[in-house]
Amino acid sequence: MRIFGKGRHRPSASWRQATDRAFTLIGDGRYEDAGELLTRAADLEPWLSESWFNLALLHKFRHDWEQARAAGLRAVALLDREAGAPDWWNVGIAATALQDWPLARRAWQAYGLKVPGGTTVAAEPAGMELGSAAVRLSPEGEAEVVWGRRLDPARIEVLSIPLPSSGRRWGEVVLHDGVPHGERTTSAGHAYPVFDEIELWAPSPVPTWVVLLEAATEADRDALEQLAADAGFAAEDWSSSVRLLCRMCSESRMPSDEGDGMHLDPHDHSEPGHPGPLGHRTDGQLWVPERECGVSAPASLVRGLLDGWVADSPDSRDWRDLEEVC
Repeated sequence: MRIFGKGRHRPSASWRQATDRAFTLIGDGRYEDAGELLTRAADLEPWLSESWFNLALLHKFRHDWEQARAAGLRAVALLDREAGAPDWWNVGIAATALQDWPLARRAWQAYGLKVPGGTTVAAEPAGMELGSAAVRLSPEGEAEVVWGRRLDPARIEVLSIPLPSSGRRWGEVVLHDGVPHGERTTSAGHAYPVFDEIELWAPSPVPTWVVLLEAATEADRDALEQLAADAGFAAEDWSSSVRLLCRMCSESRMPSDEGDGMHLDPHDHSEPGHPGPLGHRTDGQLWVPERECGVSAPASLVRGLLDGWVADSPDSRDWRDLEEVC
């Protein structure tokens, strides 16, 4: 391929050495030093789209979205193929972070995705129907995988109630990376990718509460979750939904359900007395009436919601120790 009369050539040894060293530094979190090397590499080989792709990647890691967009646009200008290049995906992430919707639309379409309205609409992409996915919140800290709805290729609306350690809330929108790290499967055979969060894109005003329930049966627990959903908010039985996984398990292909009967998931690293499917089992029984539950609802509503749940079946339901945690 020729660009402006210059032939595409293999990168020099100096370019490769600078680039390899830069990615080693990125792995160590030394972004400033890596940036100097990648800038030097781009000066050595400005005709290579990889030079600018690598810089765009670095700026993405640093959340410097203006620079990521600029470097990404230089990378795609030098591409030797029309569609499907990851360079366009990085441009789409940067454009989404900046709410540059015309560029985001152009990027997703150039990557090969169908975007309703094409590139001429100024509004954010909508109606792409990308379905459900899981997102790993705080991937470099106390990582937690939660379920969400994909709004577009770079954003997920969180539909689970995250644990307070994540610092995230139900209903928040997070920007996520493009390459999945792991999958979650269902008993029906469906597989869902697990994306890593990059940063919070839109916060939620709805606080998270933790409450101890006395629910005689699973149906009693389900009734609270349905009551909250009917009110436009959420409740989640953390005693059942939380599993403690090592990093290797979390980033692999994992079943999302708990199984039936006395089956014990060998990947669940929770312990008796702690949240998780194994931590809430007792000898000879699968259901423990005391449940630790997360509730996402306004302060003005949450107690009335719980009281209404109890009033529907006072002999089999109760609650105590309500606390706002996030």
